[in-house]
Amino acid sequence: MVRWLPLESNPDVMNKFATSLGLKPSWSFVDVLGLDSELLAMLPQPTCALLLLFPTSDKYHEFKKEQEETVKRKGQEVSPNVYFMKQTIGNACGTVAIIHSIANNTDVLEFDEKGFLKNFIDATKSLSPDEKGQKLEVDEKIGDIHEACAQEGQTEAPPAEEHVDLHFVAIVHKDGSLYELDGRKSCPINHGKTTQETFLKDAAEVCKEYMKRDPTALNFTVVALSNTK
Repeated sequence: MVRWLPLESNPDVMNKFATSLGLKPSWSFVDVLGLDSELLAMLPQPTCALLLLFPTSDKYHEFKKEQEETVKRKGQEVSPNVYFMKQTIGNACGTVAIIHSIANNTDVLEFDEKGFLKNFIDATKSLSPDEKGQKLEVDEKIGDIHEACAQEGQTEAPPAEEHVDLHFVAIVHKDGSLYELDGRKSCPINHGKTTQETFLKDAAEVCKEYMKRDPTALNFTVVALSNTK
């Protein structure tokens, strides 16, 4: 498996990565200080995505297996407009989560005319999740910018070959439903109905469920993609 340096859960690093790929800074990644309503209300509005970083303990792997079996058995509705890619690159979950957060909000975000990421999204949106992941593997421009940004965090990036026990997922609102997008899962997870007005509260509930499943773990962080202009 191809392996990249992991991106730090750091809005400055994420913003440099996104703007280097053509996202205009009218929208940017910001820290979420807490998931209760008072702290969520402090975020710039509107917010179009949450990115959750969490520890990949045995509880995550057990729940992931149970969840995928339930979806397979019961089925679920997924909008054809949801952009979902499989993570085929080791340690690239941060990049995949950023792409998920941006690709599912191209209608509200603003891009430079020569934005590499918008071109990548447009060129891959009709592909299968696996094919999207494979296209990312061979995209030298995104890979080079990822590597440069991964070395800019507040902590030293571990070697690319080192396995990191932390994982990013993105949570977005698309066509009236709340989706969890995890490149390690076989499909998007539909968490039910939501609206632009209730998105933050509903997305926060998904994050809280992760924390409840692993209450002794401490390494949870949440970042929002918000309109900061």
